[in-house]
Amino acid sequence: MNNSAFTFYKFLGLVVSTAVALLSGIIGYVQGADGQLIIFYTVATFSLILWAWHFFSVNWAYGQKAENAAIAAEKPAEADSHEPGYLALLIQDNRWIVGVAIALAVLFAVLSFAVDGFFNWVNAVIFLVMIVFFVLAYWLSTFITLNKSAFIGCAILLALFIAGSFVIDGFASAVNIKTMFLFAAFLGLACVGQTLVALLGGLDLSIPFLIGSSNIGLLYLISLGIPPWIAAIAILLLGAAVGFVNGVLSFRLQGQALIVTLGVGFAVSGGTQILTSIGTEFGGNVFGVVPDWLINLATMNSTTFGLKIPPVILIWLAVAVVLIYGLRNTTYGRNLYALGGSRMAAKRLSISERAYWIGCYMISGVFSTLTGALLLGWSGGGFIGVGDPYLFMTLAAVVVGGTSLLGGRGGYGFTVIGVLLLQVLTSFLVGIGLSWQAQQFVLGLLILPMVAIYGRSPHIRSQI
Repeated sequence: MNNSAFTFYKFLGLVVSTAVALLSGIIGYVQGADGQLIIFYTVATFSLILWAWHFFSVNWAYGQKAENAAIAAEKPAEADSHEPGYLALLIQDNRWIVGVAIALAVLFAVLSFAVDGFFNWVNAVIFLVMIVFFVLAYWLSTFITLNKSAFIGCAILLALFIAGSFVIDGFASAVNIKTMFLFAAFLGLACVGQTLVALLGGLDLSIPFLIGSSNIGLLYLISLGIPPWIAAIAILLLGAAVGFVNGVLSFRLQGQALIVTLGVGFAVSGGTQILTSIGTEFGGNVFGVVPDWLINLATMNSTTFGLKIPPVILIWLAVAVVLIYGLRNTTYGRNLYALGGSRMAAKRLSISERAYWIGCYMISGVFSTLTGALLLGWSGGGFIGVGDPYLFMTLAAVVVGGTSLLGGRGGYGFTVIGVLLLQVLTSFLVGIGLSWQAQQFVLGLLILPMVAIYGRSPHIRSQI
């Protein structure tokens, strides 16, 4: 029996045991059985079925494998006393699944202590179902050779949405879905530059500072009497200029992009506050009248050609379509992947690393300032700290989606999945009543195993 068939038997036994035990627990809950008895009999059912499966099926396959190996080596199968056991092989071959299951168990325990009334049998069953769903998704992903991380990401996204629909009233309502897409659009636009820079092997930590600076800078220019559309264009050009500085400095100081962009971000943020706070006592805040067209672009009640869809969602959708298509089907996109995959090979193909590097940072600057301007339309007031959450979220969305920070692997389609996944998870945590600090803890707890479980798409070098 080959290794793939042997692994299939192990997975099938675990899935069958979990499904039967889960079904018995649900039946016990529906019938109103005592909670301790439900736990006891669920665990006992799981253990008994798994043991029986191992003894009658997997153990037979294991014996066949050992027997075949013994025949090939012309020695008895029992001579090898160092052969690992079934449980050890199961954990070793599926360590990422075990890690995710442990993370979910810890998450459930934390939420049970942090949220009043969260611990009940409905939520417990839902978490067990999520674990089973992840196991099945991971097993199915073993049959996928291309875009494996995208498949797993979509599966996790679906599982989170289904869980939220059962746990939180109104989670699957049209209003909440539109709200999630609205905030996902802001994050998705902010991630455009981070994705392109990551494909080259770089990093841009100035994004949150540019978002905050453009947020107060645009309103400040409007309050000076400059026409709003001219002020908006000026802000985007300034974002491109900051991106140019980031690109030039980080290209010259190879390997120091993190420190360079962080320093430039701090300088821009501080300088913007100095300029906008002269003669006032409200540092970091700017007050004024936001133009109606900007409000209509980014608020929940906005319409697009009579449809009750905020234009920012459609803007993000258009940007996503252009980037996903362009990165895979244009010379620019292929050159970008080539540079991220191997700079030496790209240089021999006469691809200008300097031009692409600076260009990606300029695009990052433009989309960062665009995000800040749109957030001004959403909030109605300028605040320098509006971009602070995007320092962590842009990086998390890119990495969770499946784009490697080492360059040459991933793409904006993966980032879209990461953005939606983080937004659904955040809405779920807000819906169950967690504080902002607790949300950060849970996000960090879940992002690590989610990144670990993603079998990344093959590197560009292995695809040439």
